Amino acid sequence: MKIAVFGLGYVGAVTGACLAKKGHFVIGVDIDKRKVSAINKGHSPIIEKGLDSIISRTVENKHFIAVTSAREAVLKTDIGMVCVGTPSMESGAIDIEHLKTVVRQIGEAMNGLDRFYIIAIRSTVLPGTVENILVPIIESACGKKSGRGFGICANPEFMREGNSLEDFYRPAKTIIGASGRKEKEALKKLYGFAKASIFVTDIKTAEYSKYLDNTFHGLKISFANEMAGMAKKMGVEPVKAMEIFCRDRVSNISARYLRPGFSFGGSCLPKDIKAILCKAKTENIDMPLIGSILKSNDMHIDNAVKEIIKTGKRKIGMLGLSFKAGTDDLRESQLVRLAELLIGKGFKLKIYDKNVSMAKITGANKIYIQREIPHIASLLCRSLRGVIKGSDVVILGHGVKEFRDALKKADKNLIIINLT
Repeated sequence: MKIAVFGLGYVGAVTGACLAKKGHFVIGVDIDKRKVSAINKGHSPIIEKGLDSIISRTVENKHFIAVTSAREAVLKTDIGMVCVGTPSMESGAIDIEHLKTVVRQIGEAMNGLDRFYIIAIRSTVLPGTVENILVPIIESACGKKSGRGFGICANPEFMREGNSLEDFYRPAKTIIGASGRKEKEALKKLYGFAKASIFVTDIKTAEYSKYLDNTFHGLKISFANEMAGMAKKMGVEPVKAMEIFCRDRVSNISARYLRPGFSFGGSCLPKDIKAILCKAKTENIDMPLIGSILKSNDMHIDNAVKEIIKTGKRKIGMLGLSFKAGTDDLRESQLVRLAELLIGKGFKLKIYDKNVSMAKITGANKIYIQREIPHIASLLCRSLRGVIKGSDVVILGHGVKEFRDALKKADKNLIIINLT
């Protein structure tokens, strides 16, 4: 393929060199004449292990050249990969002015072009940037409409400095966010060398994926550091403990729990987090990240109440009450807390949970209901159909098949708030 890479910083230099090594013809574009000159002399403009030799070889065999003219690059290529930086401003917002300038230049270069041109945005941008900001700039500059004269996609990079060559050739995943078939197929073909999964999705999801990854990475580092500080205070070897933690690929280092939904509850998570925070307080250890977990968790309950209030309805049905589907455990159930808030605000509430009924429940749970939430016990109904039929709003607290099937048959005017 014939590819232009706009921006010869870290991402652009690696992307251009690695694609050239795969046999593609690559033109690097940058306004910095020193970077352009360095590449044309066979040298890397950045420090990255192994990159200098790749650039030297690909320049020598004429697979990689660099220019300062966007127009020259567009006229000689079929795909333009935009790799310019989007640095932070003082407010924390990202600065996309360089990005806007580059896509405008690409658009101007496409003016009069008699073939379809594909633009891949590898720069890190917030969802909506490509469709709401960049596309109008390009359309205005070239006089063509997206999807006709050109196609655009979000193609975020996931390379770590110091390991970028390995990450490029053996990525964990490749994401292509596009709406047009031509863009999707061209990018899938381009990344066909990688054994990793290629995820083709919408543009906004692709844009968001980079923020999802990096925020989680920051979260993991902060989590490891805060828990290590606590471990040391308690005479535990933090590295050894974390090694054991990471060996669990079923629950800890896995997709388990990483599913958006309602706040967590139960007899373990809230209790144990509270215990760690209490111990940290007595040991004079500051744990801001761990300390924010329960606050963040409670926020989902408040949001659910606001959503219910917004409906303007007063007759509310709740499907599920225990902290988790398939159990009768009400201890630290966030659905119980939600029910109490709704009762306190004067809503007429009916609840159905076949695992939680005074006729069946025994032992600790029965004592808990009688002592802590007797007012909620009186709202438990035996009929799922009766709860749905007698409500204007139904809260889906458990995502079980029984509830979903029943709601499919419900009146079309019924408002359903899904917390699963």
